[in-house]
Amino acid sequence: MKLNRSLIAFTAIAALGVTALAGCSAGGGDDKPAAGAALTIAKPDGAITTESHNPYLGDSSASKYGYGKVIFEPLALVNPTGDLKTTPWLAESVEWNADYTQLTVVPRAGVKWSDGEDFTADDIVFTFSMYIDGTLNDTSALNLESVTAEGDSVVLTFAESKFTAQARVLHTPIVPEHIWKDIADPNSDPLTDEGLAVGTGPYVLDNWTTESVTLTANDDYWGGELAVPELHYVSYGDNAALTTALVSGEADWAQAFIPQIEDSYLAADEDNHFLASPTAGAGTLFMNLQTKPFDDPALRQAIAWTVDRQAYVDVAREGASTPIWNVTGLGDLLADEIAPEFEDAVYSVDVDKAKQILTDAGYTWKDDKLIDPDGTAVSFSISVPAGWSDWNTEQALLAEELGEGLGIDVKVDQPDWGGWDAARQEGSFQMIIHWLEDTGNAYGLYTSTMDPKWVVDGKAQFNFGRYDNPAVTEALHTYANTSSDEERAAAVAVLEKAFATDVPAIPLGSHPLLGEFNTRSYEGWPSEDDQYASADPTQPAVVQILTKLTAK
Repeated sequence: MKLNRSLIAFTAIAALGVTALAGCSAGGGDDKPAAGAALTIAKPDGAITTESHNPYLGDSSASKYGYGKVIFEPLALVNPTGDLKTTPWLAESVEWNADYTQLTVVPRAGVKWSDGEDFTADDIVFTFSMYIDGTLNDTSALNLESVTAEGDSVVLTFAESKFTAQARVLHTPIVPEHIWKDIADPNSDPLTDEGLAVGTGPYVLDNWTTESVTLTANDDYWGGELAVPELHYVSYGDNAALTTALVSGEADWAQAFIPQIEDSYLAADEDNHFLASPTAGAGTLFMNLQTKPFDDPALRQAIAWTVDRQAYVDVAREGASTPIWNVTGLGDLLADEIAPEFEDAVYSVDVDKAKQILTDAGYTWKDDKLIDPDGTAVSFSISVPAGWSDWNTEQALLAEELGEGLGIDVKVDQPDWGGWDAARQEGSFQMIIHWLEDTGNAYGLYTSTMDPKWVVDGKAQFNFGRYDNPAVTEALHTYANTSSDEERAAAVAVLEKAFATDVPAIPLGSHPLLGEFNTRSYEGWPSEDDQYASADPTQPAVVQILTKLTAK
C-alpha cells in the first residue's frame, strides 16, 4: 500500500465538530434517466456555504468540493505517482524547449465547450493572456512573458525555466474566451449567473446546494461516452461521518486519512478499496537550525541514525507510505537521481553509531540523560496540530525512540492549526513534521529544506529551519534553470552532499496521494499494479479516471 496527506486531509481533520450532512442525493437530476449508477464523491469539510464555480479561486466551492476539475480541463495531466509521465489532455501534444522556458502546444481538434461552441487555440491564448495583462492574479507564479498562436500551435514563453514547475503550467484550467472576455473580474466572479460555468470537461453543472452538488455527463464530451451518468459531490461534517458514509455505501469515493482503515472500512465490504500512491514528496522532520539544540549538525546526524522510518510507515501511517532511508533524503520514485556515491548510503536504526557521533562532538550522559557540550540537558518539543492522527502518532514514536535511545526529553506539542502555522512561519518552533513542495523531481526536497527564497520578510513558506548555504543556493538555481542534463546532475550532486552532511531535515516516508472507492458498479480504477493516476478525486487526473471507468 502507498498514501497522500494533502492539505485536503488536513482541513478534513480541522472540520471536526461540524454537523454531518445528510444524504447523497441532490435535486435537479431526478427527471433524467440514468444509464448507470451515480457516483457520490465525498469530502469531510462541513457545509460550504458560498456558491462559486470559479476554477481559479482556491476557496471557491468548485475548488473545495473538487467538482471544478471535471468541468474545466487542463492542457495535460502530470502524474505525480507511478511513472511520473505527462499525458496530453486538451492538447494533442505538449513540447518544452531545451531549457524549459518555452512550451509549444497543439490544441486537440474536435473539442467543444459544453455550450456547443468550438474550442480553439484562441481559448488557450486568451486563458494565459489573462496572466500577462494582469486580469488574473498569477498565484502559480507562472511569470509568463508571451503566448501566441502560430499556425496549428500555441507557443508560451516564460521569464525563467519551468523545469521544476511543469505541472503548474500544464494544469492551468483553460476557459472559454467567448464567455470570460465579458467577465469584469475573473479574480472574484463566482460564475453563478446562468451559462457561465462552461467548460470542456466530462461533466456539466446541474444543481448546487450547501450540502451537495450534482453534475451530469456531458453528452458531447470529446473523450467519448461516459459510463457514469451523474456525479454527486457531498461534504460531511468530519472524518468519522465520512467513514460511516463510505462503509454504508452512501458515499462511493473520497480522499481522507482513515485511522485503522482495514477494520473500519476495508473489512466492511469486499468491494471497498483503498489506494495510497507515493509521490516525490515526503513527510519530513523540520528542525529549527537557528537555535539550540538543532544548531549543532552532530545532534541532527545522531537523530537521523536513531529515527525508525519503518515504524513511521507501519504504525503512524498504518502501512500507507514507504520509508526513506537514503542519506540524500530521496525516495524510491527519485532513485535515478541519486548520485553514484550515495546509491548505497543509507541510514538504519543504529543507536550505537548515533551515540558515537554525539560523544565525538562532546556530548555526555548523566542519569541516562543526554548532556550537551555546554552542560545542559538536551530537550526539545515536536509540534503537530491536534487531530492530525497519523503525525500525532509519530510524535509519540519519536519521543519514545529519542528518549530511550539517546536520553533526549522530547515534549509532544499539539496546538491548533493557527498556532502551529504561525510558529512554522515565524521560526518559533523547535521541531515540526511537514510536507514538501512536490515538483516531481529532486528539486522539491532540496528547495523545501535548503532554499532561502522561501523566507520573505522574516516568514517562511518552506525551508522552515532557515538553512542558508551559498553553494547550495547556486546549485538549486542551476538545477532549476539549466538546459544541460550534465549540469543538472552536477548540481544535484552538490545538493545531495550538503543534505547528507548537514542534515537540514529528515524525510521519514513518502507523502502519498490516497483514495477510497468502491467497485460495486464500475471497474477501471487505478491500482497498485496500474498507477496511471492516483485514486484521489481532488486531483486533476479525476477526469482521466472517469473516462476509464466502465460499468460492471
